[in-house]
Amino acid sequence: MQETAQNAFGFAHLWASGDLISHAIACILAVMSIASWYLILAKAWDWFRARRAAKAMAAFWAASSVSEGIEQLRKAGEDSPYAQLATQANCCNHDCEAVTGRLASRFDPAEQMERALRQQLSATQARMENGLTLLATTGATSPFIGLFGTVWGIYHALVAIGISGQAALEKIAGPVGEALIMTAAGLAVALPAVFAYNAFTRANRVLLADLDAFAHDLHAFFTVGKPFVANSAQIHPMRARAATEAA
Repeated sequence: MQETAQNAFGFAHLWASGDLISHAIACILAVMSIASWYLILAKAWDWFRARRAAKAMAAFWAASSVSEGIEQLRKAGEDSPYAQLATQANCCNHDCEAVTGRLASRFDPAEQMERALRQQLSATQARMENGLTLLATTGATSPFIGLFGTVWGIYHALVAIGISGQAALEKIAGPVGEALIMTAAGLAVALPAVFAYNAFTRANRVLLADLDAFAHDLHAFFTVGKPFVANSAQIHPMRARAATEAA
């Protein structure tokens, strides 16, 4: 008899006593929770790979050539943002097919490289921030969705009291329990999303600052530390100045 009474107020009984709206609210919270946890795990893995790739910068600067340095960066992952920046800089330095014969090739070599690095940084930032909007939306809206379910459960409890004419426990236990569960579910969905959003926002800010510094070093290396490879239509300003001084 006691087991039957416990089952009457279990989750299965609460779900069976709910209506279409309460079921829809529960499904929305479940979908938001699954999506947010998927993003949390995926972003955590991406951040781990990015930090591992950052450790390869020492091997890049210790390499004997740019190509060898890029290979060292790619060992941490083919999609390493550091390897992509170095590849873009090296591509501009050698006037590769990405810019040859196009409008981009008409830029000054230093400005051409700066433009390529800036575009690569923007693409990397967009990729890193992908999904953060969903985490922010989940953290901001799921408590209110759960609160709506709470209000709906209290409404059912008041309707049950009005129909029976008395506030008997068996009449209001189901709706009140449903209301409390909706509140807890909304908070359970929101809190991990909020914590993850704040953590990934800070991690992205630190990583982007590191990438920006690496891009600055690459630009300085290729434009100052190592002359550009000039073609027949372009002469690097440093070479022109050196030729003038020699004359």
